[in-house]
Amino acid sequence: MIKYLLGTVLLLLFCLNTHAQKLYSINGQVKDKKGETLPGAGIYLSGYTTATVTNQDGQFSLGKIKPGSYEVVVQMIGYLPYSKSVIISDQSVNISITLAENTIQLNEVVISADPNRAKNLKVFEDYFIGKTPNSAKCKILNPQVLYIKYDGDAKVLSVTTNEFLIVENKALGYRLKYMLNLFEYNYNTRIVYFSGLPVFEDLKGSGRKRKTWLANREIAYAGSPQHFFQSLYQNKVEENGFIIYKRIKTKNPNRPPDSYIYTTKERLLKKMHGSSMIGSVISDSLLLMQRLQDMPKEFTSLDMSGVATDTLVKSIYPNMKTINYKDELYVMYTKEEESIAYSNSGHYVMRPLTIPNYEISVVSMIKGPVSFYPNGAIHDSRAILFEGFWAYEKIGDMVPMDYIPMSKR
Repeated sequence: MIKYLLGTVLLLLFCLNTHAQKLYSINGQVKDKKGETLPGAGIYLSGYTTATVTNQDGQFSLGKIKPGSYEVVVQMIGYLPYSKSVIISDQSVNISITLAENTIQLNEVVISADPNRAKNLKVFEDYFIGKTPNSAKCKILNPQVLYIKYDGDAKVLSVTTNEFLIVENKALGYRLKYMLNLFEYNYNTRIVYFSGLPVFEDLKGSGRKRKTWLANREIAYAGSPQHFFQSLYQNKVEENGFIIYKRIKTKNPNRPPDSYIYTTKERLLKKMHGSSMIGSVISDSLLLMQRLQDMPKEFTSLDMSGVATDTLVKSIYPNMKTINYKDELYVMYTKEEESIAYSNSGHYVMRPLTIPNYEISVVSMIKGPVSFYPNGAIHDSRAILFEGFWAYEKIGDMVPMDYIPMSKR
């Protein structure tokens, strides 16, 4: 009986393991609006290095894909880029794709007539590619495809494109094709937001270059948001070098609301034309209002008791988990230290003297719950806001979602 039960258990484990490792494919056909098939169209998985091209019949197949949510991206000269969301659960998927002709031509006269284009392009490069050592080795190969607009009233810089933006990263050895949906930089809040669909291609290089690229990719991946959310999904946060605290913000009870301060200052200024005695009293009152205005709106404290991941993470849907929390997550990566370049970047997050020089990032939830996948991808990038090290690193330090660390190869 014991041997029989042991054999049953082993068979069950084998079946479960076989099921867990089962891979699927995304198949389809690409046509134009006239119904004619399009051979030679590039087919990509956003965020991955997986790619293929359509055959003479416009058909394609992307194989060896794990269950999850994906964005299929299609590129062909003369047609607008195309993307389609695909969810794989327990079977392969077939899709039909229709491309629209790209009839929009870039007006070079308008671009050359914009006196602020070079300045705005530099701001875009700084906040899209980043200012890290890896970012310094990146170059946008086709900046002419970018449509740049600055709203002077809202003080918001926005950038879009209807073609792939191509970035060559000589630090990590990638050519990145990025379908940029929207980039925004708010000069008032200093908040950067961008969304799009990245596609990775390996650069060609000598054995020595590839060895350098592999080492740089390993460093870029370690401690990144992708690494953190993968660890969170696998319940291996501490094992992989992360520690999570809570950063708590409380309102300053001694500071009145902005509405009260501004209203009071306006009222006092209107009375400023009275006698010198009254004017002196008003001046003192205005000075008091200014001091109140200069007071911090809130105080920040750090709860160092730690955050239990089993209470933070919920598993509701297959191949997807969610987090929902109050306050802010204070995430430390203990296997790397912050560099001098980062400390001088303006992204530095204050730490207690008892905490070593770990890389520190703060994750604020804008709209919860936040859903994420086994590969570390976040479902809605606008649902959370990064501060600290993760705000410092951008496209120039990004690796594909199918990147496998050296320790797991």
